[in-house]
Amino acid sequence: MIRVVILGSGNVAQHFIRAFGRASGVDLLKVWARHPQDLSHLLAADKITSSLEELPMADVYIISVLDDAIAGLSAALPFANRLVVHTSGTKSIDEIRGANRSGVFYPLQTFSKTRLVDYSQIPFCLEADSGDIDLLKKLAATVSSNIYEMDSDRRKTLHVAAVFVSNFVNHLYVAAKEIAAQKQIPFDVLKPLIMETAAKVQTLDPRLAQTGPAIRRDQGTVAAHLEYLKDSPYALLYQIITQSIQHEQKL
Repeated sequence: MIRVVILGSGNVAQHFIRAFGRASGVDLLKVWARHPQDLSHLLAADKITSSLEELPMADVYIISVLDDAIAGLSAALPFANRLVVHTSGTKSIDEIRGANRSGVFYPLQTFSKTRLVDYSQIPFCLEADSGDIDLLKKLAATVSSNIYEMDSDRRKTLHVAAVFVSNFVNHLYVAAKEIAAQKQIPFDVLKPLIMETAAKVQTLDPRLAQTGPAIRRDQGTVAAHLEYLKDSPYALLYQIITQSIQHEQKL
């Protein structure tokens, strides 16, 4: 049984609480939160603490807080020589400060508090010294079969790529919804297209999956779209992405 303590109460922390709370082979001992009431819907009161001094002995301490708070919180832990990991995609393993052993336990997924996810498909990107990496692999394996060893430099690269496929793509959904709404077109009309586009890259190289007026160099359609968008804040976005698609085609 792997004994776990979680420090944090945000999106990722709450998802870990749910996942490890029902995972076979994991004993979720305690969760630390600055505001314990934020977790009252998930845990009994005796499982939550706002005092670092009350944290029990555990095999792994998972810090899941804002990136800029990792160093200060890890340095404040009142014990030494225990395995402390953070869940950031961009911060180095060296962000864990103090006298404890350090590691990274990064789940590559977008999390929302109100939406459940399939943990078995989430890639877990792990980093630790050789003596601790096997323990992190065992912990990740209790919820996922998609496990990678990845150092801080490669993980930072992965996080940049992830912003493109998730955060930026979602912003394009926002733009599409607003554009369609101008003519009272429901966003639902676009959802089958969204699903098929996402499905294609599961089997095709993204370059081979690219379609549309930009890659066809259909300048008449591109010009018509830009004319339609001339008073829209999304005109520049359309132009930049079109240019990027056409530039990439030449590579």
